Amino acid sequence: MTYAAIARRVAFGVLGNWDEADDVVQDAALAGWQAIDRFDTDRSFRPWFLRIVSNAALDQLRRRKVRDGDSLDETLPSRQAAPDVVTYRVMLGERIEAAMAGLPERQRVAVMLFDGEGYSHADIAAVLQVPEGTVRSYVFHARRALRKALAALVEEPA
Repeated sequence: MTYAAIARRVAFGVLGNWDEADDVVQDAALAGWQAIDRFDTDRSFRPWFLRIVSNAALDQLRRRKVRDGDSLDETLPSRQAAPDVVTYRVMLGERIEAAMAGLPERQRVAVMLFDGEGYSHADIAAVLQVPEGTVRSYVFHARRALRKALAALVEEPA
């Protein structure tokens, strides 16, 4: 077959395995032979055949993914956080939101833009239309208030 080398490279490109690529090319050659009556002779054979090869390789890849599932070993760790960790994170988020809500508006905006979004003091000063030093003061006082409001979390066991 004159297209065998390119077909093999296409299959390998999808599968990453030469042995599987060889099998796919053989399967594609058989499928192409069986479907030759649907080939449009006004078009080039190479793209038509390589499409069959790539489809066969993608099918093989899908079958491989189904076969390569994780085992259900008893010692297999969960990919999700434990329920107590999830609960703690939710509670932490709620406490942070409450502490942020307790800040004066300009301090809240300044600390959110600076620590949360990564804006510079100068950019925040432009947004709030205040001097840069005032923004630094807002961020300082907001952080101090948040530290005080969230201090109990440091003492609590996680």
